[in-house]
Amino acid sequence: MSEILSFVIEFVHGIQIRKREIEMSMFLDTAKISVKAGRGGDGMVAFRREKYVPNGGPWGGDGGKGGSVIFKVDEGLRTLMDFRYNRKFKAKNGEKGMTKGMHGRGAEDLIVSIPPGTTVRDAETGKVITDMVEDGQEFVIAHGGRGGRGNIRFATPRNPAPEIAENGEPGEERELQLELKILADVGLVGFPSVGKSTILSVVTAAKPKIGAYHFTTIVPNLGMVRTKSGESFAMADLPGLIEGASQGVGLGTQFLRHIERTRVILHVIDMSASEGRDPYEDYLQINKELETYNLRLMERPQIIVANKMDMPGAEENLKEFQEKLAANYDEFDELPQIFPISSLAHQGLENLLEATAELLDETDEFLLYSEDDMEQEEVYYGFNEDERPFEISRDDDASWVLSGEKLEKLFVMTNMERDESIMKFARQLRGMGVDEALRERGAKDGDIVRIGNFEFEFVD
Repeated sequence: MSEILSFVIEFVHGIQIRKREIEMSMFLDTAKISVKAGRGGDGMVAFRREKYVPNGGPWGGDGGKGGSVIFKVDEGLRTLMDFRYNRKFKAKNGEKGMTKGMHGRGAEDLIVSIPPGTTVRDAETGKVITDMVEDGQEFVIAHGGRGGRGNIRFATPRNPAPEIAENGEPGEERELQLELKILADVGLVGFPSVGKSTILSVVTAAKPKIGAYHFTTIVPNLGMVRTKSGESFAMADLPGLIEGASQGVGLGTQFLRHIERTRVILHVIDMSASEGRDPYEDYLQINKELETYNLRLMERPQIIVANKMDMPGAEENLKEFQEKLAANYDEFDELPQIFPISSLAHQGLENLLEATAELLDETDEFLLYSEDDMEQEEVYYGFNEDERPFEISRDDDASWVLSGEKLEKLFVMTNMERDESIMKFARQLRGMGVDEALRERGAKDGDIVRIGNFEFEFVD
């Protein structure tokens, strides 16, 4: 009989866990995606061929610009769920240039909607590219390549009929890490089952699912609070903390990320000690986790919410808590405000909300990221004699391999089907000092030189 009972309990527990997993899958606050802007259209080689126009000159037009990838904030979104299965975003390429000097059509930009509060990082460097919080805010995350020039652009008195055209410039390609940190003015923190969800459900129109077991709240719940004096602010009920959360124990950093944007922290404590824990120890433990995760979280003003005051023993525990708190502060230090409430009995909530609104008015927004975290957009224009725009290495088959962003970009934009374009590319390499550098490394006449998949012989 006991075996059957234990099986039933285990089965029910399994169902609860599965239910929580399903609920959690609906809320996604991190995603890794790749974006690729469109390539520019190729320029065209063409000549005028009209009956009464002898020796018609070049007439090939430029290629169109490739589409950029643009992130746009949509306040209708609240999770990164759209990025769970769709992880690759590619803009369209520009059209090729046409005859009669006509330009190719530029491609439309790809608009990707993201929820407010999304931080965009470079997945390789970890640097913050942008932090998007305002509805309608736009940011070009990957620029489209410019169109290649047609042969009409290369006509000179010395070469009035050039057979040279550029290929389109490749679009930017990058791996990104998206991180959602919900936009809330006030965050409710505390151990599991201290009554955070109940407080939120009472003071806002939010309807968080509340159960009689730990970690019912597995995703942040957001609600708008309006006080009697007419003040309003956004409040977030964040999943319960446990010891070691800052190191990833339990929901760990999944919770802690969402408190970073809050300006005021409401520290909810179960004063009835219904779970058998010491309220003051709970208070110290939670603050320790906040400090361990991010030292700057302790700069945010806190209000201590003494919940479940309608329960037996709560009054005695509150007096003991106040004594312990006062003992740990100097007489000149300002003690955090303590508001005794009962969310179930709707007691003391009005005073708490008014005090929270006042504290919000006095508190400025906190800077989330330092300059070291941000990706620098400034470019230094200068000449460095020692710095070469290419690198030379040796492959296993004794061939020379040329690499480097500038050199590879020149190669991609060279039309290898036209002899004149190839000669122009050879002159560009010589001007960059590639020939000289290969000689210094010991390259001999007839050696194979490789750029990507393209091979040619070195001529000394």
